[in-house]
Amino acid sequence: MIQKYNINPKVIHLDSFDYEEGIKFSLIPAEIDNKSYFVANEDNLMDALNLYSKIDQQFEILITDKDSFERLLSQVIELKTQKDLEENNFEEDEEENIDLEDFVKSSIDILNSEDTAPIIKFVNSMFFQAVKKQASDIHIETHEHYGMLRFRIDGVLINQAKINKKVVELIINRIKVISNLDISEKRIPQDGRTHIKLQKQQIDIRVSIIPTYFGEKVVMRILMESSQIPTLKELGFDSHITDGFKELLDHSYGMILVTGPTGSGKSTTLHSFLQTIASNEKNIITVEDPVEYKTDNINQIQVNQKVGLDFQKALRSILRQDPDIVMVGEIRDKETAQIAIQAALTGHLMLSTLHTNSAVAAITRLIDMGIDSYLISSSLIGVLSQRLSRVLCSCKKKNNLYKNELEKIIGKVDFDLYEPVGCEKCNFTGFKGRKAIGELFMINDEVRILIAKGASDVEIKNNAIKYGMKTLKDSIVDLIKAGDISFKEAVRIGLKD
Repeated sequence: MIQKYNINPKVIHLDSFDYEEGIKFSLIPAEIDNKSYFVANEDNLMDALNLYSKIDQQFEILITDKDSFERLLSQVIELKTQKDLEENNFEEDEEENIDLEDFVKSSIDILNSEDTAPIIKFVNSMFFQAVKKQASDIHIETHEHYGMLRFRIDGVLINQAKINKKVVELIINRIKVISNLDISEKRIPQDGRTHIKLQKQQIDIRVSIIPTYFGEKVVMRILMESSQIPTLKELGFDSHITDGFKELLDHSYGMILVTGPTGSGKSTTLHSFLQTIASNEKNIITVEDPVEYKTDNINQIQVNQKVGLDFQKALRSILRQDPDIVMVGEIRDKETAQIAIQAALTGHLMLSTLHTNSAVAAITRLIDMGIDSYLISSSLIGVLSQRLSRVLCSCKKKNNLYKNELEKIIGKVDFDLYEPVGCEKCNFTGFKGRKAIGELFMINDEVRILIAKGASDVEIKNNAIKYGMKTLKDSIVDLIKAGDISFKEAVRIGLKD
């Protein structure tokens, strides 16, 4: 019998060994330095020795600390359940009516069972429900006395299940296993990726885990396939904006920017642009953080800060790859902005995003970064500022409570306002789907002169309106008039900005 701490043993398979018993009594067969052992946890040594006495296969016992044993245990669970994850192809009539909170309440044996199946089934059902409800993110939070599962649907977090705190720990361990993360590490943030198979569809998921005061919090972003990228028409913008997109994308060089807050659909719009202009004759390269849509007809680079691959380094390398079209996920600093503008000036069509509240404000933002106004006027060809608004479900009802408040913003209101109600069709949220709203700022010669002169945002905006630009505020008011959105939703997306 020997002792060896702080190791990372590799689990081995023995046909005669009951791995459920091994998990229960903390004794697992493993290989270390090309030699086979039975590895025991020092905290449960007596149980391990009792099991060892009943086994025919007599390897030496290696006693290790809790963390090392946890790493080995995570391998066992992964090997034991990976086949289930890959082969599990949910049938809709079997899983669609599962209520996750009811599932947790009915699975009272989860904490008392050595079998990992209830946790596996819960996690699989969680993914199924998230995809079915068209959630973009899954949140698992640990509070003082319980855990909470929430889905982000149409941009808003909605509670799905309240979970026993100990069950939350098992669920998070399961997520770590399928994401190749360290199951024993609970003190530092961890990032990973996994993929699941639902109804013959492969779905990629980005996993982020952070330690919080009462335990770990998990956020999982459901990443999309190229087949799910909407066309320009499917984006939902008004026809005059869609026509403007087509005009911008006909350019062979110049910079197109998409602006808006986090979660406003900027990446989706950029990928829709790329799919519109992609062809065998064009070399398209993107730099993204993360790669949200996997596509076969463009070359995608994932930013990796751990190895020093940031937007600037990737963008410099891209320009040596003979690109026709370049997409940078976000312009965050002066250096990235300078390289992007140089690319636009030297014969490349450059697409990127900025965080600004309006289209015209993109110019001010670039100047604040330290970019000369004459470079902006020479390279920029168009800016789209966009929002995503939740659309009222057909169960909506008239409510003119906020009419006076709306009149303070836009003047006389001679139409009815509507508010959400909630029904089965909209999961009792009152909203069904989202609609893209935008203002498209096309750069003409007059605007170029104004930018080069250092004109204010107001002067540039007034010029753009003179030439037909419809502002975000006007588009939002049109949706209120049509009864598509509520007053509160209009304020949330920028009516008062």
